[in-house]
This record gives sequence, C-alpha cells and structure tokens, in this order.
Amino acid sequence: MASDNKTATNGHQNGQAKKQIILNAFVMNTPSHLAAGLWRHPTSKTDRYKKLSFWTDLAQLLDKAGFHAMFIADTLGPYDVYKGPANVVPALAAGAQYPVNDPLYLVPAMAAVTKNLIFGVTASLTYEKPYSLARRLSTVDHLSDGRIAWNIVTSYLDSAARNHGLKEQIPHDERYAIAHEYLEVLYKLWEGSFRDDAVLADRERGIYIASDAVRQINHKGKYFEVPGPHFCEPSPQRTPFLFQAGVSETGNGFGGKHGEAIFIGGQEPELVRNTVDNIRNVAHKEGRDQNHIKVIVGINVIVAATDEEAIAKRDDYLNYADQEGALALFGGWTGVDLSTYGDDDDFRFSDSPRVKSMIRRFSATVPGTDNLPWTKKRIVEYLSVGGLQAKVIGSPQTVADELERWIEVSGADGFNLAHIANPGTFEDIIEYLLPELQKRGRFRTSVEKEGATAREVFIGSQRLPEDHPGSKYKWRAGEKLPRYQANTEDSELLQPPAKRIRTGE
Repeated sequence: MASDNKTATNGHQNGQAKKQIILNAFVMNTPSHLAAGLWRHPTSKTDRYKKLSFWTDLAQLLDKAGFHAMFIADTLGPYDVYKGPANVVPALAAGAQYPVNDPLYLVPAMAAVTKNLIFGVTASLTYEKPYSLARRLSTVDHLSDGRIAWNIVTSYLDSAARNHGLKEQIPHDERYAIAHEYLEVLYKLWEGSFRDDAVLADRERGIYIASDAVRQINHKGKYFEVPGPHFCEPSPQRTPFLFQAGVSETGNGFGGKHGEAIFIGGQEPELVRNTVDNIRNVAHKEGRDQNHIKVIVGINVIVAATDEEAIAKRDDYLNYADQEGALALFGGWTGVDLSTYGDDDDFRFSDSPRVKSMIRRFSATVPGTDNLPWTKKRIVEYLSVGGLQAKVIGSPQTVADELERWIEVSGADGFNLAHIANPGTFEDIIEYLLPELQKRGRFRTSVEKEGATAREVFIGSQRLPEDHPGSKYKWRAGEKLPRYQANTEDSELLQPPAKRIRTGE
C-alpha cells in the first residue's frame, strides 16, 4: 500500500508489518446492481439512486469509515439476452441494471462533501471520441481535487453496440487494439499538449497561459486523427488514476501495460492467483515497477455478530430476490439464455462448456452443494447474494480470516466489496468487519495525508510514475518541446502555437 496508511499498533507479525488491504465499495447508479430485486429490502435505499442526497450520504458514510474508494460500475446497454433477443422486460420489475444513469455526474457533488474518498468511475472508450472523454475526465479531476479514477472498459454488450449505430459488436481483440491507440491519444492530450509551467494566472501582467506553452499533438493513427491541443488546462493528476477491468488474455495485456489498479473476479483465490501473476508479469515485461500496479478482487461479504446471524441475514435477503431479474443479469454477463432450459435441468451437466465450468466453480465455493443439482432456482439463489462474485458469509472473525486467506493465496492487494443492500451491506461491514481488520493490522485506522489524490492513495505518486508508458508524453517545465515530438520532422516542429479561440466558437 501507499504511504497514506498508518499501520495499527498490533499490525506486525514476525517483526514485519502486515500487508494492509485496499477496500473499495462497489456500486452502480441503478436500483439493483448485482442483487436483482434487493432494492426493496428494508436496509436498501437504492430506489433513491436518482437523488444526489442518496449518493452524498453514502460517500460520507464510506469516507468517515476509511474506505479507499467508491468504485462505480456502468454499462451502455441493457441486459436483454434472457427470453430474447433484445428483450428488456425480465429486468424491469427487479430494476436489474435497468435503468442506469451516468455515474460521472455524481462525483463533483460527492467530492464536495468528503475529504479522502476516491471515486473510480467506469467509462467506455468504444463509443466516445478521445478528445471528448479527455475533457470530461479532466473537468472532474479538477472539481474533485484529483480524487478521480477512470475504470477503462471497452464494452461487451451487443445491446450497446446496436444502440450506438453498429449492427454487431466490434471484435474483442480489435476493441483492445483501438483502446491502445485511444490511450496514446489521451496521454498526448493530458500530458503533452500543455507544458508543466504553462498556466501562470498572472493578474498583474494579464497572462493566464504562456503563449509558448500549449501545442497541438497532431496525432495520426490507424483509428484516430486528433490535432489537439487539449481543451482543459492540466488537472491535479493530469492523467486520472487508471483502473482497468478485464480478465481475458488480451485484457490482461492491456491492463498490465496501462492500468494502475486492475479489477478482476473469481470464485477461488488459487485460480485468481494465475490472473494476478499474469498481470504482474505483463507489467514487468513492459518495464513497470510491480509496486505501481494494484490488483483488486470483486467479492461479496455478508457479516453479522455471529456466523448464525450472518446465515440468517443471507436467508432474509433471498426473500426479496427476483428470479427473472437474476436470470436477466446472468444472460447479460454470460450471453447464455437460461429460458431455453427446463426448471429441473441440472447445469452441472449442461451442454454448454462455459455454463458447466461456471457452475463447477460456484459449487466449489458453496458448502454442502457438492452432490446437489444446480437448477435454475439454485443459480438464482447464488446470483441473488452478490452476482457471479465469490461470497464470504459469517462473523467478523470468519470473514476476516477468509479475506486474509484470499490476500495471501491470490497475491491480490484488496477487494471491491459488492453490496446486496445499499447502504445496509456497507453499514454492516463498517460495524462488524472493519474493527476486526483494524485489530489485525490489516486495514488503515487513519490517513496520513488529508485530501490525497487517487494516485497518491493507491501508489504514492500524484503524477504518472516514470515507468508508466504515458510518462513519455510529458511536457516538462523549461522544455521548448515535449520529448515525444523531439524526433518528428522539422515541418511538424514548426507548427504554430495554438490559436486563440473566439468566445462561443
């Protein structure tokens, strides 16, 4: 962890400080995120997701408790595979990731009422031009004083592709090829179109920006042609802290090169270890310091005073589960329409290798189900308490033991904690789990620096570290030209300074 964490007094074992755990709250701007239908549980208020007060209250709760970040998921199309094609009806009653509001607009309001909480916002690069997204993220980096992180995704839903004017999804590997060039454009805009000392804001001389300190980037690539310069002055981080979510080989390759925190899933820490090692190996091959990349695992926690109370809480949650909504989510996540199967079919023996493999992993993490059939009903029960993610249910001691095991076995750095009820799940974690983790020296008791930027919190640096590929585009104070342009042809070096833009143009 970065230096913003103070180790608890008993946080040492064998003379060495224990590895502290990153904890993020995993949420979405929708009624039901991963637990379909649970918006109506008495401890959930997500039917108020449209109100800023819901989000500012949640942000203050997490900030006061010491959570590192609020990680906000997003999609750009509905889950419409179940009983499809293109059928949104099964998701409607449950509010199962439908409707979904844009998450970025929440951040300035939440940042204004908190001091230290980081806001990780999902934004797809597949359906928005880099020049536009660069401006939106820089704006929020300014308004949050650098407490913004961007979760980079390429979008995987056919419904999103159709609604953005495409007949079919862009092939997976091509989406990532586009993403690599997209990031190159963004680095040039964020790091290389304004010199570090460009903004003077000199009232006496009447100079806001030095005339020789803003340049076009003149990017011409396979997918993008962007002259620049960036339309926003440099923000606190310049490049927002970079999250990335993707577990494919191609996705891991992208994350290992560009990502600073990687969000992954998995039901068993032994299997997750392979993904963690692969990400760190890619980072090493890219010449990056492995301490400059954090791996965060999605997990769901149900915690109460005792194991028995936690199990009872789980059973209570299931009373509010919505089967149609859960199967709609499953269809969106997997592309498999379970309506084509019978209610009594045992999916341990499915003709779909993907479903069979998934059910085998589910079964391995649910005690007592080894020899029981996995029917639609059992799948719905599993999905209804945290989606596809691993589940940990029990007392503070039981849950803390399991989280410690995950950290040690998987090599991950922390968790995105999903909710079943929001804010109820987080209130339980704060009341029961965090004190136990703090007692063990596994979770911070205070922050060392108030108002630290996202990058400072996670890796201890405000700007991109020098080993990050985006750093080669930095235009440093005192340089006539950014170094990435130093080897271009003379005609490009003689480009005129950015022209003044008339008001309203």
